Amino acid sequence: MKQFSQNGQVMILTVVAIGGTLLAATTVAGLLVVYQLRQSSDAVNSAKAIFAADAGIEWGLYQFFKPALAGGGGPAFSNSASVTISCFPGTSCKDASTNLIKVVGRSANAARALELSWAP
Repeated sequence: MKQFSQNGQVMILTVVAIGGTLLAATTVAGLLVVYQLRQSSDAVNSAKAIFAADAGIEWGLYQFFKPALAGGGGPAFSNSASVTISCFPGTSCKDASTNLIKVVGRSANAARALELSWAP
C-alpha cells in the first residue's frame, strides 16, 4: 500500500514540474513577442527620423551652395518629425569655410543621425 502512495506523489510532482516549465516557456515567448511588436511599431518613427535627417542634409547643402536664395530656419515637417542641423567649422551653413554638416532627425522616441563632409 505504501508503494501506491509514493507513486501518486511522484505523479503530482511531475505534473507540477511540467506545468511550471510550460508556464515559464509561455512567459518568455510572450515577452519576446512584446519586444518584437515594440520594434515593429518604432519602424515608422525610425523611417520618419531618417527621412527628416536626409532632408536636413539637403537643406544644409542648399544653404551652402545657394546662400543668397536660401531662407532661414530649416525644413518643416507635417508628420511631427524634427531636425537639428549643425554646420562646422562655421556657425552657419552659408559660411564658405563650412565642410561638415551634422544632422539629427527625430520622431517620437526614434533619433537618426547623418553626417556629410567634403574637402574645402
